[in-house]
Amino acid sequence: MINVTLPDGTVKQFDKGATAMDVAMSISEGLARNVLSANINGETWDANRPINEDVTITLNTWRDKDGKATFWHSSAHLLAEALEAIMPGTKFGIGPAIDNGFYYDVDTGDKTLTPDDLTKIEAKMLELAREKNQFVRKEVSKAEAIAFFEEKNDEYKLELLEDLEDGTITFYTQGNFTDLCRGPHLADTSNIKAIKLMSLAGAYWRGDETRKQMTRIYGITFPKQKELKEYLVMLEEAKKRDHRKLGKELELFMFSEKVGSGLPIWLPKGTQIRERLQNFLKAEQEKRGYKMVATPHIGHKNLYITSGHYAKYGEDSFQPIQTPREDEEFLLKPMNCPHHCEIFANRPRSYKELPLRIAEFGTVYRYEQSGELHGLSRVRGFTQDDAHIFCTTDQLKDEFLNVLDLTKTVLAKMGFDDYTAQISLRDPNNPDKYIGSAENWDAAEAAIIDATKEVDFKTITAYGEAAFYGPKLDFMIKDALGRSWQLGTIQVDYNLPERFELEYTGSDNAGHRPVMIHRAPFGSMERFMSILIEHTAGKFPLWLTPEQFVLIPVSDRFNDYCRDVEAQLALHDIRGFIDDRSETIGKKIRDNELKKIPLLLIVGEKEVAANSVALRIQGEGDKGVYDIPNFVEFFKTLM
Repeated sequence: MINVTLPDGTVKQFDKGATAMDVAMSISEGLARNVLSANINGETWDANRPINEDVTITLNTWRDKDGKATFWHSSAHLLAEALEAIMPGTKFGIGPAIDNGFYYDVDTGDKTLTPDDLTKIEAKMLELAREKNQFVRKEVSKAEAIAFFEEKNDEYKLELLEDLEDGTITFYTQGNFTDLCRGPHLADTSNIKAIKLMSLAGAYWRGDETRKQMTRIYGITFPKQKELKEYLVMLEEAKKRDHRKLGKELELFMFSEKVGSGLPIWLPKGTQIRERLQNFLKAEQEKRGYKMVATPHIGHKNLYITSGHYAKYGEDSFQPIQTPREDEEFLLKPMNCPHHCEIFANRPRSYKELPLRIAEFGTVYRYEQSGELHGLSRVRGFTQDDAHIFCTTDQLKDEFLNVLDLTKTVLAKMGFDDYTAQISLRDPNNPDKYIGSAENWDAAEAAIIDATKEVDFKTITAYGEAAFYGPKLDFMIKDALGRSWQLGTIQVDYNLPERFELEYTGSDNAGHRPVMIHRAPFGSMERFMSILIEHTAGKFPLWLTPEQFVLIPVSDRFNDYCRDVEAQLALHDIRGFIDDRSETIGKKIRDNELKKIPLLLIVGEKEVAANSVALRIQGEGDKGVYDIPNFVEFFKTLM
């Protein structure tokens, strides 16, 4: 018999060789029908793979990230099977699941795939899916695998095999298609009921521009046709909300090739929003005892060697800056935390000073590949709303809870009320990804898990998603379109204080190592703005909006009155401008609606006589006439 521990701590016994599907069936038939895969001791397995030892298990359905990944990876194999049937001799690179769907890199030889081919491939995929072919896992020797792909003359799979060792190689077969793959996969193809191949793109083999360019086929699949239709509608709405499009139309930010790819330039209106976000967070931090600091944009290479960032981020950083002095090198900083460690180490510290909370809107730099840059959401220079808390182990739980409270306050203020906290832990199968002792990691992970048990929101656990120096709590928010984004993070770190040999003097007059909490509720100002623009469709909360009103005189005769109203409203910190262009009133209204100005104040002869304005709310129409004091009171209710 084997013991299987469920997420709630319940232990069930099964015969050796039982599967995750057996575990699901023991709970309910309904659950078993929906299980797509399972996390076994933190590693995702096929739901029908035999289990031969004691394990902890989480069952994955379509609602789970790992369940969707299984579904979409299996769909990539279905795509490959369909393509091989339509275009025999096609060679295959890799076909992973991605955040929304999957892709497969393929080499069709002298045949060129066109968008018209995608419809034929979709039809073939649906035909094959209905055959309900099982995904069969088979362990093979390296020699057997090489012989198989040599016969197929597939140099891509042969190259992948070079990095694999005997005992680690598996094939998956469904229908007439066999692929080199670690899995996991669905039990069979019948769950795949709705298919859309989205696009074609070029992709260099293994991301190397010196290698052959393959064709990348992007697709997405669903267990129900209705879900595909809803997804396509959402995509159309997402195009309208694209932050790159709205950012240009609303004059919030820009990029310049002369300045450099991935280096955003904030325009006046975008800068106003950014500064209001920062001022809001500064005020909340001040209430909670944070001290603001400022650190340089560069640091000595040795600083990042000490922290471990050079080893982990060196390849993704800009090249070292050489100085006239021999063997002296600096880096554009990839993270703020090493600088903050040096602030703590600046002078002797006493336990009476702890917790020490220091915060900075610090700009950091990472050399993202040009193909991965995407508006504000993926850039090479970005500003983190960073803070680091140095505390004792006894203070850790309370400090973590305080940061949770701050993060919840930020999310509520921004209108994000649908979110899940992801507890991101080590990958138990890949310890080399991380720095620090197992003892420190155990303590840090336990601190996060214990603290989250005391707060009232949904949590999920993700193995392998921790930072290299410590576990973290990531906030996964849903926007107005139901899309999930990682926004804001809290990390517990025993390792950087160790690497920087940080100490404080305790009440016993002995030296002690502090614990470090990293936190960034926004994450980065750039990425946060990209999400906020798309979440609000550019209709920002009134307190953030750069131009809260526009005064629209129906004739030049009323311009002086508008200037007087503008000055009166400025006394109440109500921001706006006068549209005194020589255009028709209808065009002015339409133009300012498109600019997403929240409040349109129309001024004609009657309004001047009554010291009033006619109010029109963007997207809602006319709201009546207000004298200026009443308008100010009404405005306060909107904030």
